[in-house]
Amino acid sequence: MACSSSSRPTKVQELNVYEINERDRSSPAYLSLSQKPVHALGDLVPFTNKIYTGDLQKRLGITAGICILIENKPEKKGDRYEAIYSFYFGNYGHVAVQGPYLTYEDTYLAVTGGSGIFEGAYGQVKLHQILFPFKILYTFYLKGIEDLPEELTNVKVVEPGPGVEPSPAANACEAHATVSNFTN
Repeated sequence: MACSSSSRPTKVQELNVYEINERDRSSPAYLSLSQKPVHALGDLVPFTNKIYTGDLQKRLGITAGICILIENKPEKKGDRYEAIYSFYFGNYGHVAVQGPYLTYEDTYLAVTGGSGIFEGAYGQVKLHQILFPFKILYTFYLKGIEDLPEELTNVKVVEPGPGVEPSPAANACEAHATVSNFTN
């Protein structure tokens, strides 16, 4: 059997995205299916938050998904979830991810695909918890796609910290501070 070479791009492209819960979307919603007084296996947390470029100068869209509680870790003052969610980037498309979400340390989730310019994407994304559940910095390591537009990648990433906030223009969704047709 002959080996065939694939034309699928294998170059790793880095993309930094801030997720900010501005407490204006009724997110997250905590569904205590376990009916226990502490977080327990099976509790569900559907969520949606706003996302911004790594320099916090442009509104990209939203995240949307669900976390399933696997284990409450009182000794770490946090929880382990299995997460399934998407990042929506307006006309650029979306990226789907799945994997562990630990509220007490950085984790890596698998990039499971995407649409638009992200069609065929694979790789992983690092979730860096800044302030649970309000501020997260994601660093995507994407493969399988053409070069990302400079609008998404040619930014100086703001150092993560509890005080990070989107620019006033991005927060107000001014036309010059959003991607085209961003998902709200």
